[in-house]
Amino acid sequence: MSVTIYHNPACGTSRNTLGLIRNAGIEPLVIDYLRHPPDRATLAGLIAQAGLTVRQAIRQNGTPYAELGLDDPAMTDDQLLDAMLAHPILINRPFVVTPDGVRLCRPSEVVLDILSMPQRGAFTKEDGEQVIDEQGKRIHHD
Repeated sequence: MSVTIYHNPACGTSRNTLGLIRNAGIEPLVIDYLRHPPDRATLAGLIAQAGLTVRQAIRQNGTPYAELGLDDPAMTDDQLLDAMLAHPILINRPFVVTPDGVRLCRPSEVVLDILSMPQRGAFTKEDGEQVIDEQGKRIHHD
């Protein structure tokens, strides 16, 4: 199964998502998007295929979002994409691409919706939350 993750190794959600992909026995193509950002067409495609608006795909915390005035509702999608390409930290993460779809995996277990390969064992997120049991089944926390 061909899987690509647009990864930020400093992000816990991104690391957990990568861990869930690997727990399914898949070694994905890992793109450190801060060092190798996608081009405009790829970024716009990821956002559209994930069913998001450009504004929904922007990360606000820990970014120059406010300083750049990106909270202005008059900003167009093209202007927002320009800002994301100029400052890749504005791209929310992690985007994951599989043959079953594209998702912004926040929370990380969203990736399970687009992985057809089963989980191979228990998985616990970095914060201690168990999301996969010993039989490889998803644990739903209500």
